[in-house]
Amino acid sequence: MLNRPYSFLFSITYYGARFKGWAIQKGQPTLEGKLNRVFRFVLGHEDFRLIGSSRTDSGVSCRQGFVQVFLSEKMDLEALLPVLNLNLSGEIVLNSVKPVPREWNLIQSVSRKTYRYFFASETNFPAFASAYLAQVHAFDAMELMQEKAKLFIGKHDFRSFCKMTPTKSDFVREILQANVFFANDFSGPFFPSEVYCFEVTGTGFLYHQVRKMVSAIWHFSPAEIQDRLENPQNNWPQVPTAPAHGLILWETELGGL
Repeated sequence: MLNRPYSFLFSITYYGARFKGWAIQKGQPTLEGKLNRVFRFVLGHEDFRLIGSSRTDSGVSCRQGFVQVFLSEKMDLEALLPVLNLNLSGEIVLNSVKPVPREWNLIQSVSRKTYRYFFASETNFPAFASAYLAQVHAFDAMELMQEKAKLFIGKHDFRSFCKMTPTKSDFVREILQANVFFANDFSGPFFPSEVYCFEVTGTGFLYHQVRKMVSAIWHFSPAEIQDRLENPQNNWPQVPTAPAHGLILWETELGGL
């Protein structure tokens, strides 16, 4: 990227249900792929590079994330926001843009992320709500779910609450805040009367970590969660992964600007 001396930071929102995650995959609709196509069309060339602040999984949405774009020439990208968003068709929205130093690194500057997972009981669950909420057969009372959520706070080895990959060897992550509460983000005839939200803030997350934490809060006892956190190297059965469509990257905080 040294041959592209101009750097710009976009804030981004997207609805992830129709995309197979962030990263480009051959023959699959992805967020990075669509952004690349739209920038190529609007700029009229391929002399650019973009980097996302988060590589979200298939079906996961984002309320506030960031994209860094490197160009070889200076441009008024703010003036291009309307035409960029027009071609992104509403599923992806670039909210703002500003120039940043070329040496500034987006990925290294992410200081914390907050995820929200929305769910509701299967009883009287409206069909349209399935676009944003997970429909759950059974889960514990609010107070017990709150107790279980707080067990995750602190620095822990989360290898028993993630999908293991051959390239990953460090499973320690720090959770700064975790809670369950009634959400008021969804209302009206297309949504259940009671919507629950699991909110978690951390300095970084492993593959499927948040969705496995959600599943544990639904189905595990506090003692089972505590035992896994205290003895992560035991040969534990895999925690089921909660569905992707209930998860939203709610907020991304940056440092160094």
